[in-house]
Order: sequence, then C-alpha cells, then structure tokens
Amino acid sequence: MPQEFSMNVIARIHSDFATKFGVPRQSGLVDALEATIVFEPEYRNPDALRGLEGFSHLWLVWVFDQAVRKEWSPTVRPPRLGGNVRMGVFATRSPFRPNPIALSCVKLAGIEQTADRGTVLRVRGADLMDGTPILDIKPYIPYADSHPEALGGFAAAPAGETLEVIIPPELLERVPADRREALRGVLAQDPRPHYQNDPERVYGFGFAGMEVRFSVDGTRLTVREISAEG
Repeated sequence: MPQEFSMNVIARIHSDFATKFGVPRQSGLVDALEATIVFEPEYRNPDALRGLEGFSHLWLVWVFDQAVRKEWSPTVRPPRLGGNVRMGVFATRSPFRPNPIALSCVKLAGIEQTADRGTVLRVRGADLMDGTPILDIKPYIPYADSHPEALGGFAAAPAGETLEVIIPPELLERVPADRREALRGVLAQDPRPHYQNDPERVYGFGFAGMEVRFSVDGTRLTVREISAEG
C-alpha cells in the first residue's frame, strides 16, 4: 500500500554556489569550501544542539529541491562514467530519484551564537547550493559510519583534482583572500559536464557573488574573467 510522509525543513544552508554548476560532485572533495547552516525560526532552540560540539563531522539529510520531477527513471547516467553509461538509480547518487533526498558528510568547523539567526553551524566541504533545504542533521560516528573495507563499485576511487588551474594574478586579486583556495579547489575538480570537452568553449558559473569564466585545454584550466555577478 503506497504511503506518503510529510517532512519539515529544519534549516537552510548558505554556500558560495547560486546554481548547481560548479558545486562539487560529492561532499568533502574541497575542504576549503565553507558554508553556514541557519535553522528555521521554529528550530532555533539551542537545546537541540546540546552535545554537538563533541563531534567533528555531521551528516546532512537534504532535498534536491532543484531536481524535483513528477516521474522517475530506473536508470540514470552517472557523470563519473562520462554521462554515456546507464546505471540503476539506486546504484548512484544522482539527484533524479523517486524521492529527491540527499545525504552529505561535512566537517563541523564551528558553532556560533548570533543575535538575529540563533545558533548557526559553520561547516566545511559541503556540496550544496545556496538556500538548499535541510531535513535533518545527525552526528557522524566513526565506529559505526566508517567501513574502510567497503567496496565502492564503479566509484571506488575518489575523482580527486584532475586539472591544473591557472588564474592570472590580476584576476585572482578580485577574489576575497578567504575564498581563493576554495575557488582553486572547485576548478581543479573540473566542474564541466563530463561529456563536454571543447577547448574553445568558455564556461561560467557563479561563486561567492562573482561570475567566474574559464576554458579547459587538455588538463589545464585557465580562468578568463572574474567579475561581480549581475
């Protein structure tokens, strides 16, 4: 018998990504990326976070709110396989699922008390767009959540950094100092769709209020322009 369950958004994340282009394909790939989690007003009770300071990492349960579809497909095309091979949806982390729910592990960088937003969590390594709704937060427990002997299927090895990133000094100066390493890490991961490999094409995405435009020739990525968004 089909069942439906309603869920409440408990918080939203505020990250440097206004769109999904450029967002790392998995959490933890770019540790320099920092984001904040702001709870919805009805969940700003500090007692709900009592004891959280003792954990170094968190699980975020969130919604692919930009990928909601009425229908679902039993197979998808994982970017890891170049976008040309179909795999079962339950063997992937594709956002196009029967229920658009995601799970990410992030590093807890700090817990801050604010006057206007209550208790705010600072996290590192998140792979979420700005404003993404969060359904739940759970502590990462090493003895239960870490399985070094586990098999990783077609995604056994981390993608890692694949590109040499060239940012001309005059363009790098336009990036706030505390965002430079994060931007370099995002670009080194190759944010392009895996099926696109045109050295003449210039790509662009929003990052921390800036528009970053770049091209890729072989294994070298060169930033062409950095300007204010809008």
